[in-house]
Amino acid sequence: MKYIIVTGGVMSGLGKGITAASIGRILKNKGFNVTAIKIDPYINIDAGTMSPYQHGEVFVLKDGGEVDLDLGNYERFLDIELTRQHNITTGQVYQTVIEKERRGDYLGKTVQIIPHVTNEIKERIRKVSKKSGAEICIIEVGGTVGDIESMPFLEAVRQMHSEEKEEDIIFVHVTLVPLDTQGEQKTKPTQHSVKELRSLGLQPDAIVARCKEPVLPDTKSKIALFCDVPVSAVVSAHDASDIYYVPTLMEKEGLSDYLMKKLNITEKEISHFWETLIKKMASIDKEIRVAVVGKYAHLGDSYISINEALKHAGIECGCRVKADWLDAEEFERNPSDIDILRKYNGILVPGGFGVRGTEGKILAIRFARENNIPYLGLCLGMQLAVIEFARNVLGLTDANSSELAETQHPVIDILPEQENIRNMGGTMRLGNCEAVLVEGSLASKLYGGNTLIERHRHRYEVNPKYIKQIESKGMKFTGRNDHRMEIAEIPDHKFFFSSQFHPEFKSRPGKPSPPFLAFVKAAIQ
Repeated sequence: MKYIIVTGGVMSGLGKGITAASIGRILKNKGFNVTAIKIDPYINIDAGTMSPYQHGEVFVLKDGGEVDLDLGNYERFLDIELTRQHNITTGQVYQTVIEKERRGDYLGKTVQIIPHVTNEIKERIRKVSKKSGAEICIIEVGGTVGDIESMPFLEAVRQMHSEEKEEDIIFVHVTLVPLDTQGEQKTKPTQHSVKELRSLGLQPDAIVARCKEPVLPDTKSKIALFCDVPVSAVVSAHDASDIYYVPTLMEKEGLSDYLMKKLNITEKEISHFWETLIKKMASIDKEIRVAVVGKYAHLGDSYISINEALKHAGIECGCRVKADWLDAEEFERNPSDIDILRKYNGILVPGGFGVRGTEGKILAIRFARENNIPYLGLCLGMQLAVIEFARNVLGLTDANSSELAETQHPVIDILPEQENIRNMGGTMRLGNCEAVLVEGSLASKLYGGNTLIERHRHRYEVNPKYIKQIESKGMKFTGRNDHRMEIAEIPDHKFFFSSQFHPEFKSRPGKPSPPFLAFVKAAIQ
């Protein structure tokens, strides 16, 4: 197994995740089987309970793991499916170490950071890497070098460096090259960051320099001199117009050749898939606008998978999809503003939890339905579509979800076998679930068959008591998992499709999600 450890310095948010994903992509383009692990130093067991305001989107894996959004980038760039074991957190590590201590697994020894915690980290990394069957494992160490919480992880990979063959493990350090007021590229932050890394016993083999503009040859030479790496190992990662251009940028910088030389491997077969994708993106000359009505409108990372899924569908259709993120609460405060949606080619309501913004989303859904504007609803976006239909078509004016309010008509409710959820004692439906599709429905046409498997993240379901009544008025449930409704569509509408699952999580460049592709096609028309 070959390991590439990606660390970061100077500040958070530099793009370690995109760097790690891009390194994986350029090596995959050379024919290697690549996997990835994200290390998060926070004490949470996983990202499931974290607010989007704190940490952006919670990405859901096929096995139901609720993880950091960087794993979504890994899956999209590498076209792989990961599991919850690919996201290692401080909380997981300490929980396991304490459980072992309580069982007496350490035979009365004093349990310490070194060796017990670091051994647990190394064991997890090696176990996940081996189980994946990959040849190369990219490991992103979250946080910034120098952070207290990152120390055990950096110590663990330092130990791995001495335990593995020199050609089997290398370090890539992502750092910042800022511009001063005169526009000069400054190397001091990089020098100090590498100094901090070396004080921990780690020497970077390559430095990825983040800069607003291309890093100049003189700047590269200075970094190489002060940080003790070859000039060829200093990579300019300047701002790109789209993250999918980053692998190509790194390839042009010669990073893949340098990494293969350090790892003592040679390319197997060249894939031109990514190159073709980039050319297709560059040739796009038309644009549509869609409205995404949510409650985290000013936080792009909260809906990153939706944004990417729209992009994938747009690339396939030869069209740039401009998504405007609209705050649902604004429609609640000023219902007359809803008419702004008339200028959009499509309306999308994403998933979410809690009552805030739901009435504004319902207004947007009604506007889409009554004005025959293409509509795509995801998870809560499907539940609210059912509520809107029950209120304004069935005449059940107080219809709602029992999760959101007390109501005489809980068209969205928990199912009898999930009664313990009412007191938050149960768990959500998470990860892959199968749905059986109605033959001849829009859903069956989109997925090209009678079944699908998509990822879920929700607690409440469409109430079976109202299904016949709803379907008699024109909304059809065309995807089902036993007595759970998975898809609601309105056949007489130009395009009205909503799903209890999250199709955005499985969308890939070159393999767009079927609902998103159909939504974009309808929006173009």
